[in-house]
Amino acid sequence: MEVRGAANIDSCKEMLQSLLTGQPSSETTERSVVYTRWGKKTCPSNAELVLSGYTGGSWYTNTGAAVDTLCLPRDPEWGNYRDGSDGHKAYVFGAEYQTYDSLGNLRKLHDHDVPCAVCFRRNRSVVKMFPARKTCYKGWKLEYHGYLMAGYPDHSAGTMYTCIDEHPDTLHGGHADKDGKLFYFVEARCGSLKCPPYVEGRELVCAVCSK
Repeated sequence: MEVRGAANIDSCKEMLQSLLTGQPSSETTERSVVYTRWGKKTCPSNAELVLSGYTGGSWYTNTGAAVDTLCLPRDPEWGNYRDGSDGHKAYVFGAEYQTYDSLGNLRKLHDHDVPCAVCFRRNRSVVKMFPARKTCYKGWKLEYHGYLMAGYPDHSAGTMYTCIDEHPDTLHGGHADKDGKLFYFVEARCGSLKCPPYVEGRELVCAVCSK
């Protein structure tokens, strides 16, 4: 009991010293977060790359589709399996950019396959995507920013809003219209969404921030 109590006292002293000096304590430096950088093969320079993979998800017209987006590794492992399409299964497909009516260089991404990178960030305790922001709020640090993307409204499959990097990469050999999970830019629609500050038909950006 005395040893444990001494350790607690030392920990409290360290935390107090951290508050007084502004230097992080060992408890702070041990915190870390993991996030996915969508549309890129690499992580920002301040983060460690866990894996560089393929963006995947459900087919864009499947009514029973899973809504979440996956970052699939380039080196998959297998358990028990049986090859071929057999029986009642869920499916996972690759993903493509759908940017044929966008402006500038982003138009060139159309039908290209979407990469992803899983990133490990030390000395952080939380990470969050902020829609309609290119910069982070006070006290937050920018991991990356880009464009908010999601599925097309008339398609059957449910999707999630995803922050695609501002300067997206593509996968080698992936420029073909094979569909799968599709990413479209997101526009603001006025009404219950207040305009201003939002603008009818304007594409939304996004920022992924940590603290």
